[in-house]
Amino acid sequence: MSTNVNASVGVIGTGLMGKPMAHNLLKAGYEVYVHNRTASKLDELGAAGAVAPGSPRAVAEKSDVVITMLIDWETTREAIFGKDGILEGIRPGSLFVDMGTTTPKNARDVAKAFAEKGVDSIDAPVSGGEQGAIAGTLTIMAGGTEAAFERAKPIFAAMGKTYIRIGESGAGQIAKACNQLIVAGTVELVAEALALARAYGVDPALVREVMLPGFAGSKILEFQGKKMLDRNFKPGGPIKTHMKDRENVLEASAATGIDFPAAKAAFERVKIVVERGEGDLDHTALFKLFD
Repeated sequence: MSTNVNASVGVIGTGLMGKPMAHNLLKAGYEVYVHNRTASKLDELGAAGAVAPGSPRAVAEKSDVVITMLIDWETTREAIFGKDGILEGIRPGSLFVDMGTTTPKNARDVAKAFAEKGVDSIDAPVSGGEQGAIAGTLTIMAGGTEAAFERAKPIFAAMGKTYIRIGESGAGQIAKACNQLIVAGTVELVAEALALARAYGVDPALVREVMLPGFAGSKILEFQGKKMLDRNFKPGGPIKTHMKDRENVLEASAATGIDFPAAKAAFERVKIVVERGEGDLDHTALFKLFD
């Protein structure tokens, strides 16, 4: 099956990220089937033309391509392997794409389970947050066969600006772990730098402005640094989702024997924010630890 706009696409998980991704698939002309455990999150997509058949299994039965975009591995595992799950309904020759974040081992286990059903699969976690999902400019890191990636490229083009095959199954999740190491560490360092300027009575906005064109400049300093200064902690993605990144880093450290001291320190700061009951805020809430 070649994946084109005549294909039907299922999206399971229509929250902060999945909903705009499904909207962009509709805009690209795909027939879209959707499912969410909270049915009210399907209303807007239904009004835009998506169909909600009632379960992950029903979505899989109707779709040529099935995408999951769920908050954690437990929810993803239930959607795939549980009662009325995707594996019960997916048709041989279909394509499965998990765009959430999990471990490389989980991705490989999923690929094996779908292969036994005659289904290609790709792990394709994303970077870009809610704004990237809305704008259709996500960065997509894919793990799977060349053939599966070629089939998925038109789908990825509807949701993202950059989509690269990293390697075989699990490789996309390894790339995402690398991405999250840098993101978490850099957000923490930006928070520390702005807090240092403020502590000395220097305008942190001017410090940020002068750093942007130099070697310290980054998208995180530009966008997340601005949110910190504006005290805007509305989530582009809630900081609590970084707790799974923390577990993935700890697992990777144990599996490879490589220590990741900077990442571990940053994720411990994330843990503090979550334990303070602020897990639904943006990851820029790390700045609040300096108040």
